[in-house]
Amino acid sequence: MVAASATATRAAEDSVSAEYVVSFSGSPEAAAAAIQAAGGSVVDVTEQVGLALVVSADGAFLDSVRAQDEISGAARNHSVGIARPGMPHRFAEERLFRTETDGAARTAQGNGSSGATIAAEPLADLQWDMEMIGATADGAHQEATGEGVDVGIIDSGIDAEHPDLAPNFDAERSRNFTTDIPAIDGPCEVESCVDPADVDDNGHGTHVAGTVAAASNDFGIAGVAPEATLVNVRAGQDSGYFFLYETVRALVYAGDLRLDVVNMSFFTDPWRFNCTSRDEYVDGTVTDEELTQQRLVHDLVLGAVSYAHDRGVTLVGAAGNEHQDLAAATRVDGTSPNYPVGIARPRTVQNTCLNLPSEAPEVISVSAVGPSGTKADYSNYGLGDVEVSAPGGWARDFVGTPEFQTPANLVLSSYPVQAAIDAGLADPNGDPVDARSVKFCDGDVCGFYTYLQGTSMASPHAAGVAALIVEADGEESDGGRALAPEDVAGVLLGSAVDHACPAGGVEVYTDEGRTPDFDAPCEGTTDVNGLYGEGIVSASAAVGD
Repeated sequence: MVAASATATRAAEDSVSAEYVVSFSGSPEAAAAAIQAAGGSVVDVTEQVGLALVVSADGAFLDSVRAQDEISGAARNHSVGIARPGMPHRFAEERLFRTETDGAARTAQGNGSSGATIAAEPLADLQWDMEMIGATADGAHQEATGEGVDVGIIDSGIDAEHPDLAPNFDAERSRNFTTDIPAIDGPCEVESCVDPADVDDNGHGTHVAGTVAAASNDFGIAGVAPEATLVNVRAGQDSGYFFLYETVRALVYAGDLRLDVVNMSFFTDPWRFNCTSRDEYVDGTVTDEELTQQRLVHDLVLGAVSYAHDRGVTLVGAAGNEHQDLAAATRVDGTSPNYPVGIARPRTVQNTCLNLPSEAPEVISVSAVGPSGTKADYSNYGLGDVEVSAPGGWARDFVGTPEFQTPANLVLSSYPVQAAIDAGLADPNGDPVDARSVKFCDGDVCGFYTYLQGTSMASPHAAGVAALIVEADGEESDGGRALAPEDVAGVLLGSAVDHACPAGGVEVYTDEGRTPDFDAPCEGTTDVNGLYGEGIVSASAAVGD
């Protein structure tokens, strides 16, 4: 296939210092010398997987550094950003838009009590997701709560001041591996542009963290594992992008900490699917530079995933929201590369081009179901690709009933109040503007919660169940609990509740107002199939409730 012409001129790039990832196989010292000789400056090194973060204003840097004997590969980490007025939120598809629903805002009040007993939380009646999988005070939490289990959240951050997350947040071990890029993230909140490791200006990571381990503290909601420890391992920008170096650095750090479980509700930008050969392109064009970048993402993320897995980390990832059959021979991608903004080109690629990290062999990939238990229309699927399913929310569930397109069909979880204000979910006082969000207060202490949908919401349910399994079946280790990832996966998949394929073998979504391309053929059996994998995760079955 003929390579496409470059989308930006080198002359425009030469005047700007750009950021690169450079892989090496020798010593860091030899690599640093080679990088310097090629006109680059080393910013950071992840020695465990032979990777350096480099900046250079030399437009010929890539050619020069690749010619060095000590260097095995190099590519842009992220290109010069292109900001656009009104640029959509990176996770915009996970919201139920205001035009799709109505209803009054809700503010709930606590009773002024306190304590950490395992009892139903004040907003438990809004958590259909926890009821579905048995992660409740009178269910799985009678047997396990995640105590002694460390869960890493590789995401956009965690709001450690949220009252439902503060009791479980580990500030000492939390890290932020990103630097704000004003062109896409907006103005830096701190002078260094490196946010503290206890904030989340996006909201996505805080929502994920609450699903995993919102505390059982007689306040707001409870997560699947309400006594697990939350470690913020931030790799996502404020804007929601997850670039290569930050992603690899976070995975390696999770491995070095030997965290028990890590949730990954993202894909590594800028490529939704990463090819290693031009032969994998069925349709569309790719430059040599773009193909090199995809190869590096492929090789380095796979290596970092293996590094973490080999150090005992159970890795759980979201299957994606493109309603694609990942087991099909080809994949359609109309959004890559998604950075810089505005250069994406439609392409069709073979299924050997991987969505990473979720399609790494060591990652448990999770599809999403709505409150009825049916695969959500947006969720990716695929026999042999998706291992399990979990509650992810689905606005269009219960079509033909008053519940259709209501926020209650989505997953409610914690959210930073400032991010809610910025997103238009709350007014300047931090009060919900409509039924898409809930505010809970106990005296002067308030927490904000919002409804989202996506495989991003499904994955942390599975990660939370994994944390319960580690506590229930693991052994004592350094004051906590530990269990090999293979054993965790065995229990998680083995305890999932079987879900049969629909009658006729195809889940049809036209009644919900979707076009026929959303229809999902279901391959496999009741025991394991492409829509639900081994079934819907069950906290109660996993810990023997």
